[in-house]
Amino acid sequence: MTDQRIVSICPSNTELLDALGLIDRVVGIDDYSDWPPEKVKDLPKLGPDLNINMEKLVELKPDLVIASLSVPGMEKNVERLAELNIPHLVLNPKTIEEIYQDVHTLGAACGVPERAQELVAELMRKIEQVQAKAERLPHSPKLYWEWWPRPIFTPGSGNWLTPISALAGGSNLFSDRPGDSYTATHEEVIERAPDYIFAVWCGVQADKVKPEMITEREGYDAIPAVQNGRVYVLEEGLYCRPSQRLFQGLEELVDLLLADQP
Repeated sequence: MTDQRIVSICPSNTELLDALGLIDRVVGIDDYSDWPPEKVKDLPKLGPDLNINMEKLVELKPDLVIASLSVPGMEKNVERLAELNIPHLVLNPKTIEEIYQDVHTLGAACGVPERAQELVAELMRKIEQVQAKAERLPHSPKLYWEWWPRPIFTPGSGNWLTPISALAGGSNLFSDRPGDSYTATHEEVIERAPDYIFAVWCGVQADKVKPEMITEREGYDAIPAVQNGRVYVLEEGLYCRPSQRLFQGLEELVDLLLADQP
């Protein structure tokens, strides 16, 4: 199966393929797949993930296309793959456990089940190490994650950032809201008084976002996170993509929370 030709049309899938040692089989990717940069920079690009160039994809003669529903609107890509009778695998993880399951599914589909098992074990060990660190936190801070500013999109109970927050010793500010995401109001954010604000605007590079774009909003000066200088712009690739990089984000998150303790 080493001559298998794989196309990935979602960044998190491309990252999982690399973690499984399969990036050398990848013959095409979506425009947003940017990691690991040195391995993907020269791969053929097939357009943005919500508008894949299917003609170009067909020309690559893939044996398997790895699609995803983790980004709203990806359904039309999956429908076109089915219409064209192209072998494909659809991932749609919302939780950490489902990421583990997808690793096993991807490993089995590509003939590397042993590597998949090893990878899941590695990720589980990272979680154990983070939990041990998180026990040193004196209290559980409230974490407000902002995916998008206008309107405000933030993770709800069904998204991986709820357990990620808990594993790091904190709590997702909107973990009581059902579903994967929640459209919040500024009034709700102010009323809930988060201890930390994390800007992880989807698809936006961290250097394009400034903390004052949040701190200068009307009424936000009453929020503890703003008063205590705990508004951070984080790399969205470590928190918005359901791949192994999410676990790196978890490690960095617990270190950040611990570093802020007196």
